[in-house]
Amino acid sequence: MIETRIAKVVMVASLALFALLITFDNLTDYDTNYAFVRHVLSMDTTFPGNALLYRRITSPALWQVGYALIILGEGLSGTALAVATVFLAWRLRSDRASFNHAKRFVIIGAAFGFLVWFFGFMVVGGEWFSMWQSPMWNGQEAAFRFYMTILAVLIFVNQPDGELRASGGG
Repeated sequence: MIETRIAKVVMVASLALFALLITFDNLTDYDTNYAFVRHVLSMDTTFPGNALLYRRITSPALWQVGYALIILGEGLSGTALAVATVFLAWRLRSDRASFNHAKRFVIIGAAFGFLVWFFGFMVVGGEWFSMWQSPMWNGQEAAFRFYMTILAVLIFVNQPDGELRASGGG
């Protein structure tokens, strides 16, 4: 059905806009989220006496590198998803093989997003740097919402699309 294909394009476009907006915000309001990265990596708001403090990073240069990697991942995710949106929209009324083939950039964009918000925020930030212990600098709930939305859209988009009827109505 054409409506299913349109929904897939709209959802991918929404993810692209989301990731690109976050990238833009992090570049134009750099200091706000840089403070977040600094606190998480330095582990300065984790539980007192935390036995994992040997993992902390107190180098401003490394904080900058960490933040740059986050912004890069967000930007790559958004860009790949934007490309996916164009490819899917361009092949909206194509045969199923062409439309299904256009989904490859969705997979790439979703993979970058998953790397940022699951691996970066949950594994590295949440567990390695014990972000879960911080009452103020804990981004796990937001990251969970982000990567679960990405995964839900990815699962929906990857459902095989059939041929459209000759009338073009779906």
